[in-house]
Amino acid sequence: MGQPHSDDEGTVAEAEAEAAEISTPEQPLGTVGKRLDRRSPFFVGMTAAAGVAVTYGLIQLLAGAAQILILVGLALFLAIGLEPAVSWLVTRRFPRWLAVVTVFVVAFAAIGGFFAAAIPVIVEQTTALVTKAPEYLREAQDHNTLLGRLNERFHLQQAIQSVAGSSGGLTSGVLGAGKAVFGVLTDALIVVVLTIYFVADLPRIRSTLYRLIPHSRRPRAILIGDNIFAKVGGYVLGNLAVSVIAGVLTLTWLLIFGVPYAALLAIAVAVLDLIPVVGSVIGGVLISLVALTVSLPVCLATIGFALVYRLAEDYLLVPKIIGTALKVPALVTVVAVLLGGALLGVIGALVAIPVAAAILLLAQEVLYPRLDKA
Repeated sequence: MGQPHSDDEGTVAEAEAEAAEISTPEQPLGTVGKRLDRRSPFFVGMTAAAGVAVTYGLIQLLAGAAQILILVGLALFLAIGLEPAVSWLVTRRFPRWLAVVTVFVVAFAAIGGFFAAAIPVIVEQTTALVTKAPEYLREAQDHNTLLGRLNERFHLQQAIQSVAGSSGGLTSGVLGAGKAVFGVLTDALIVVVLTIYFVADLPRIRSTLYRLIPHSRRPRAILIGDNIFAKVGGYVLGNLAVSVIAGVLTLTWLLIFGVPYAALLAIAVAVLDLIPVVGSVIGGVLISLVALTVSLPVCLATIGFALVYRLAEDYLLVPKIIGTALKVPALVTVVAVLLGGALLGVIGALVAIPVAAAILLLAQEVLYPRLDKA
């Protein structure tokens, strides 16, 4: 191009002459030149800048999809927890699809039967609570009653009114509660659907994850990974069993002593007990406060019941049902639950213990042996 060339082009003209020499019929565009020096300041700077940009983009992507990723992680966690039941049926000559259908039919039947029996009682007790609310308000304003003296000392009524006022009034509070309930139901539906898909396809997911590991390390990775899966499964089923026991014992205790709203409180205790360490404490405080509306002796007895059950759960139920599978020290359990709750709220506290068990297993089987040989 631009023929003929003049001397004013300088080094460009020289490069043009050299280009004409290296062009051959076999390689009209010349041979491949030397690779760029990856140690040059320009190349290092561009690589670092590209790495920072990609890292920042990934962080923004994860932050934007955090809510969905949490739901996906929770669904996978539940799927691993249900896998022992599915595997048990498969070993009994059930096809995988039939085993998955059987497990979910039984689970939905149990949940449906529970709500069918509990909803009428919940509605009845909620109606009674709303009906007696004015009476409780009058007692709170009467300095001669126990509730009034507690209100005078701890300013309970002002605290409730400030919470109600900060929500923008009754209408906005109801709308906010409706949005919250709709959001919870939507998230629950997403988790259920994802859990079904994960359970149905878990063998393929498992094999895909193991194929990402080099062939030489794959056998040991399978042993460690399956051990972690077993720990998660044992924890999910065991935690659910302990929660059911807590709800049943609480319901029995409250019915014996005539504490109002026994079904509501028992369900609340069972749900709260799913949260390790702090859940049973919150449940005990809740039922003790409601028992105070009956009498002070009943309240003290309920506090004693909550303490005794907490000790029995920590030193009898959990070691027998969950402790055998996880083998996590008490200190690690408390720290893991606190960190999980601070990072991901209730879901973080729920999955913290099996995650801590997995980290401990990896440390014992991989990290410590290498450090001992270093």
